Amino acid sequence: MNAALLALLVFAAYLVGYRFYSRFLADKIFALSADEPVPSKQFEDGIDYVPTSKAVLWGHHYTSIAGAAPIVGPAIAVIWGWMPALLWVTLGTLFMGAVHDFAALVISLRNKGRSIGEIAGRVINARTRTAFLVVISFLIWVVLAVFAFIIGTLFHSNPSAIFPINVQIVVAMVVGWLVYRRGIPILVPSLVAYGMLLVAVFYGPAFAAAFPAIAEVSVSTWVWLLLGYSFVASVLPVWLLLQPRDFINAHQLVTGLVLLSLGLFVLQPVIQAPAVNPTPEGAPPMIPFLFITIACGAISGFHGLVSSGTTSKQIGCATDARPIGYGGMLGEGSLGLLAVLAATAGFATAGEWHSHYSSWGAANGLSAKLDAFVSGGATFVAALGLPVETARTFIAVMVIAFAATSLDTGARIQRLVIAELAEAYGVKPLTNRFAAGALGIGLALLLALTQGGGQGGLILWPLFGTTNQLVAGLTLLVVSIWLTRQGRSAVPVLLPMVFVAGATVWAMIGNVIGYYTNAQWLLAGFGTIVLALDVWVILEGVRLLVSPDNGSTPAPEVAESA
Repeated sequence: MNAALLALLVFAAYLVGYRFYSRFLADKIFALSADEPVPSKQFEDGIDYVPTSKAVLWGHHYTSIAGAAPIVGPAIAVIWGWMPALLWVTLGTLFMGAVHDFAALVISLRNKGRSIGEIAGRVINARTRTAFLVVISFLIWVVLAVFAFIIGTLFHSNPSAIFPINVQIVVAMVVGWLVYRRGIPILVPSLVAYGMLLVAVFYGPAFAAAFPAIAEVSVSTWVWLLLGYSFVASVLPVWLLLQPRDFINAHQLVTGLVLLSLGLFVLQPVIQAPAVNPTPEGAPPMIPFLFITIACGAISGFHGLVSSGTTSKQIGCATDARPIGYGGMLGEGSLGLLAVLAATAGFATAGEWHSHYSSWGAANGLSAKLDAFVSGGATFVAALGLPVETARTFIAVMVIAFAATSLDTGARIQRLVIAELAEAYGVKPLTNRFAAGALGIGLALLLALTQGGGQGGLILWPLFGTTNQLVAGLTLLVVSIWLTRQGRSAVPVLLPMVFVAGATVWAMIGNVIGYYTNAQWLLAGFGTIVLALDVWVILEGVRLLVSPDNGSTPAPEVAESA
């Protein structure tokens, strides 16, 4: 099967979906209006609530959701064959993931920029808010620990990436200062900054060679440094680092996607993986674990946290939610698509693919998955005439930059969640952004450095996918109830909710049973708590869907939107 032809078909499906389905959602389901008030202007504070142009915010949102997970997940899931992975990345993105991200963004816009957990309390009841916020906090707790450990591992094994990543942080802060303190339009400074990043990529190996001691820095030390950086990033004004750095990352991401796509069409590689491989050695059942493993490449609860936690506080016009929410997820799906193709058509022979994916154990390592994407992607890009090693460096830096973006965006969201819980229960000191941020980072640091014999949050990685998707199901449930109460059709949101919630509860039950059977008590306890809270919220929500008059009565929408 020709990989370029498959890519062309999926890209065409994404274009049609955006043109017609997203417009239907915007006009008929959410009734967006350019004239309705938005939280960024109602509550502008220069820190979290900052009106932002559509182009800049699209870059921030896109790079915040496009971390390492949509690369790692599809690269693992192709062990079941390329066809199931490709179908889920395509259909899941169009009818579930993009709908989820768009819906989470809209409901937050209509509720003063509140997070989805806080909104759950208004739509269902206060008990649900607490349960939902705790589940969200658990998810971010794992995300911070896992991503810090992954980036630390990548820095340790790829010291040439350290210089360009740090150059990007410095120049991003300069760009933020120029744009927001000197009034210079962001496009030119961001392009100059991106050019500096590309130059830094070429000088990365020389920097690592000039300072050989940097290669000896341990992973645990990198975890300390990365989480310390994330704390600083989470309390800084959003315009100083996150927005400009993510806009630069957007240039990098678009460049990477374009180069990968062009190389794919030039190379015209043949997929070396089987179409379906239903029973690979040692692998869990394809159903439901396909939907959990790919996670962010098709639908992700973390995206809803980004939409309602940070993006909704920066949208300058309500109608921008369509290209940012729905369109941003199509970009994420494109990354997942290329990850599937790189991990199936980036091999020279079918024998090489079968050797790499000979068993679940062989395919289960995160470093192996990233290597499959980096190597396969470099093969595509090298078809354009670039040296293979240069192509590898560019793609490796791209992956690290995306993972770092998710890391500090997660830190900001965790700070906001802790502050919301503290405000609800009268713990005034934790409503301070510095105290809330420090607590969130401290817990992540503890998890990363104490669990799994120094393996950091990776011991909890199997729970990331299920917890992440459970949050997505709960988000869709809250939106379904909200739409029903507004007298609008909830079907486009309700159907994905039923599918995602069912698949992830099924998978989580299987995980928890396995953990108890193998006496993995930490994993078993974590999974049991998350599963119990998730079922609780689902039952509360279903009760309201069946009997809409039960539960708390939300404030009239007219008070918060057009």
